[in-house]
Amino acid sequence: MKTIQFSGVYTALATPFDAGRVSFDDFEKLIAFQIDNGINGIVPVGTTGESPTLSHDEHAEVIQCAVATAAGRVPVIAGTGSNSTTEAVSLTRRAHDAGVDGMLQVAPYYNKPSQEGIFEHFNAVAEATDRPIVLYSIPGRCGVEIGIPTVERLLSKHPHVNVIKEAGGNCDRVAELHLAMGDDLVILSGDDSMTLPFMANGASGVISVASNLVVSDLVAMVGAALKNDYTAARIYQLKYFQFFRALFMEPNPVHIKAALCRAGIIHSGEVRLPLSELSVGTRQVLFGEMDRLGI
Repeated sequence: MKTIQFSGVYTALATPFDAGRVSFDDFEKLIAFQIDNGINGIVPVGTTGESPTLSHDEHAEVIQCAVATAAGRVPVIAGTGSNSTTEAVSLTRRAHDAGVDGMLQVAPYYNKPSQEGIFEHFNAVAEATDRPIVLYSIPGRCGVEIGIPTVERLLSKHPHVNVIKEAGGNCDRVAELHLAMGDDLVILSGDDSMTLPFMANGASGVISVASNLVVSDLVAMVGAALKNDYTAARIYQLKYFQFFRALFMEPNPVHIKAALCRAGIIHSGEVRLPLSELSVGTRQVLFGEMDRLGI
């Protein structure tokens, strides 16, 4: 079983497109940009990677590209979740065979299963790999939350299910998770603006959208917080807070792809339907924040 030090900043990578197809040249460029600027790890084909609109073959190809481009320099945690348990198991096995370091597993969405159903879903996925599994609780998108007793059951049965990405915006829940499982469970923020509040309650870092574009400063912010230097960390938090907010005025990842394109890191901010381009007003706010920050 692979072991990873899950702390710091992991980027939820965007998947660049060009005329409807995945732009692997831009994807490799984005990963190189991440590594050159000190990222702690990368997370392809999650929500920010538009996994719901990738075909299974595209999904596998993006993961293979991420593994090959990272070349062992940083961990690759691939999104392999689904609201179909059979599909989640299949995607997990394919990612395992591709050589990823771990898998990100979102709670089953739309079905709204019971906690027993959620447990059995993740139990099936955990039995398909011995690599680390990062649970992903985002009730705003999924309609269900991964209950704390369910997390405890999974961790007790499967020691490699020992990380959770928390994207519910609830600091109390982070504290409750930490009190229930202590250092046996690693908690990562799923919201850029909540990273420091979550870390103050026991989280160890963030799976970040903003770090697609802003890498070194966010790594420095989280690094300072890990050293309990919240005075230094807060400087970065306040510097980028309005940028964090601007990234989520409309559905993710429309904003970050537009920003990456404007910064010249990828050639197109194209997204797939049902996502659509940013409105003029949102674009003005986002680009104004980029100008203010000099990015």
